[in-house]
Amino acid sequence: MQEIKIPELAESITEGTIAEWLVKEGDKVEKGDAIVELETDKVNVEVNSEFTGVVTEIISAEGEDVSVGDTIGKLDENGEAGASSGNEESKKEEEAPKEEPKKESAGESKQEAAPEQNNGNVIASPAARKRARELGIDLSEVQTRDPLGRVRPEDVTAHNNAPKNESAPSKPAKKEEPKSEKTEFDKPVERVKMTRRRQTIAKNLVEVQHNTAMLTTFNEVDMTSVMELRKQRKDKFLEKNGVKLGFMSFFAKAVVGALKEFPLLNAEIQGNELVIKKFYDIGIAVSTDDGLVVPVVRDADRKDFAGIEQDIVDLGKKARDNKLSLNDLQGGSFTITNGGTFGSMMSTPILNAPQVGILGMHNIIKRPIAMPDDSIEVRPMMYIALSYDHRIVDGKEAVQFLVRIKQMLEDPYDLLLEG
Repeated sequence: MQEIKIPELAESITEGTIAEWLVKEGDKVEKGDAIVELETDKVNVEVNSEFTGVVTEIISAEGEDVSVGDTIGKLDENGEAGASSGNEESKKEEEAPKEEPKKESAGESKQEAAPEQNNGNVIASPAARKRARELGIDLSEVQTRDPLGRVRPEDVTAHNNAPKNESAPSKPAKKEEPKSEKTEFDKPVERVKMTRRRQTIAKNLVEVQHNTAMLTTFNEVDMTSVMELRKQRKDKFLEKNGVKLGFMSFFAKAVVGALKEFPLLNAEIQGNELVIKKFYDIGIAVSTDDGLVVPVVRDADRKDFAGIEQDIVDLGKKARDNKLSLNDLQGGSFTITNGGTFGSMMSTPILNAPQVGILGMHNIIKRPIAMPDDSIEVRPMMYIALSYDHRIVDGKEAVQFLVRIKQMLEDPYDLLLEG
């Protein structure tokens, strides 16, 4: 008999939640087969069988939290498909208790144990308890005249013979008891356990608020030139590259250009040192049913627009299908998030620690804008936001960084040529 254990997954993952068993008791599995899907704080991971055999017992059910090294099931290398010792044991356990209720002569001590549990701290003589069982009476409803509160047989008899309207006053007290166990809500609510990933997201966001000096600065971008350029090039771009020309590649290229001019926004703090990164791995926030994840476009400075767009499409699909690997999520140097896809007009994005900068994109809205010649034109405008860690980035640098992005997006032809 072999134990099915949670293996070492990655250096940063020590525990998870069983999302789904891919096999059931009695199934035959081969060495290397995926047998269970584990939800971790970063990605979903399939655990493969280390042996060939039959699953005889599933110890940890779906939804249970487990740690590396925990035994979650058992496998018989010599077993036959359809056999399950776990099922046999459960059958024995189900059969065993059936014999106990038949032993009515086992004495009153065992029989009295149940009424004591049902009736809380009620004090009653053995004879009174026996009489209450015979009449089907709850001892907690019986009133006694004993000064010490002890219920006697005659009290049970009196309770049984009393008219129903006389015994009724004792019932409301029982109905009121559960109120102390209810929540603070008087109206219906639903309680849903947070997923491990959502718990981790919540924990990380709170830590960022506590451990950084986060500020946000805003600007606005006239998207006219970007939209005209996309309109001119989108058909040829799609035909040539097999992927659509979106807004994100423009912003990714503009971010890389601005990071080269303001390198402290491409850094992180380690102890008393600044680690200034000489690479440009840009995280792109993606919304999924389980929460926000940030897969990383590697070496965005070396990719053209088509390469960035293809990476974004591929990573987005993997995120929604829960197929992201740890490598897809680790090591980003700066993050872009686009709340505009959901209609957000303005927001203050939270840093993706240990990064010190995140750019927020928002909805494009046509607004009347005063032009340099004092004329008024309706232009497609977008508010952009930069949240930054004020411990290492000064306000001047942050504002200039955002202004530089604005300048490149309002004159995107150089970006496209450089790309």
